[in-house]
Amino acid sequence: MTDFPTFDVDGVPTVAVTDLSDDAVVLDVREDEEWAAGHAPGALHIPMGQVPQRLGELPEGRVLVVCRSGGRSQRTAQWLQRNGHDVVNVDGGMSAWAGAGRAMVSETGQEPFVR
Repeated sequence: MTDFPTFDVDGVPTVAVTDLSDDAVVLDVREDEEWAAGHAPGALHIPMGQVPQRLGELPEGRVLVVCRSGGRSQRTAQWLQRNGHDVVNVDGGMSAWAGAGRAMVSETGQEPFVR
């Protein structure tokens, strides 16, 4: 992973999908049906609206936050950062993830896709 040279206007680090290491810790904040359709292997799923109540499930260290296109993950990353967490927003979200040809899995038994 790079040193995250990009920051949004609120100071949240942002990284391109192409700069991620394969062992990065990913938090997917999309809704259940989006997650089921396709997500990063090994990602942690906590929908955006549940993050405050489920903070105890976040692993220690840097966490990459992803949604479909980057908006929800940016807001979640901003909130987490204000609350003392080391987070990075994934630029372009799962749409960019899939576009870059990164591995995905689904919960439906069908070919994974970004919903």
